[in-house]
Amino acid sequence: MALYTIGEVAELCDINPVTLRAWQRRYGLLKPQRTDGGHRLFDDADIDRIREIKRWIENGVQVSKVKALLSEDEKALDTGWRERQEELLRHLQGGNPARLRGWIADIGRDYPAETLVMQLYTPLRRRLQCQQVTLNTLLSLLDGALINYIAQCLASARKHSGKDALLIGWNTSDTTRLWMAAWMAIQQGWRVDVLAHPLSSVRPELFPRQTILVWCGETPSDQQLNQLEQWRCAGLPVFPLNSAGREPTRITEGI
Repeated sequence: MALYTIGEVAELCDINPVTLRAWQRRYGLLKPQRTDGGHRLFDDADIDRIREIKRWIENGVQVSKVKALLSEDEKALDTGWRERQEELLRHLQGGNPARLRGWIADIGRDYPAETLVMQLYTPLRRRLQCQQVTLNTLLSLLDGALINYIAQCLASARKHSGKDALLIGWNTSDTTRLWMAAWMAIQQGWRVDVLAHPLSSVRPELFPRQTILVWCGETPSDQQLNQLEQWRCAGLPVFPLNSAGREPTRITEGI
């Protein structure tokens, strides 16, 4: 394995050694090895990481925001999904909506919706959610492609037998996550229509004889849980979707 001094890395990557030291000391972006004398040594993986850092900064991302975007972030390396996140990120950076839609459709045929939401789309969307213009643009591109794909899946599901339901988001600001909940629901046997925007309150009486699925986000409040229980006790066909996108057992029992 080749090892490089900080001077050699600076020349290879066209970057000032002072900057490399700052990335290590101030931002924790680099973890070089050390010689017995305390001098930094970098390997090929470090070189790739430095070049990736440079790409994000050149795209307008603040250096303090870069760490969460790096492909070597330990949180998902051992699952293999981080590699797919990086592949999707490259498609987003390519700025080609048609290719992006094709990639999303291809991977959607290979994995269940729940797996993709939990392992791919939700983690990547969290990485892109910040005030940087570049990241906001990539997130918007991803969300548009996801909603487009999910809408097609919902339309296809209506052609098959299943349980009809209306999905409503309740006190959650993430519209795209609402659509992903609908995507997971259709893979549990529902034929779903979606209210496009989450509501601050839910009024089941506006939808007589309609089964209603309610998405309250990842962590429903006690007030929401109590209200859902009251509807259940009153015999209303209003049921929560849990954070994994599946309906609780009592939903299928009550229909």
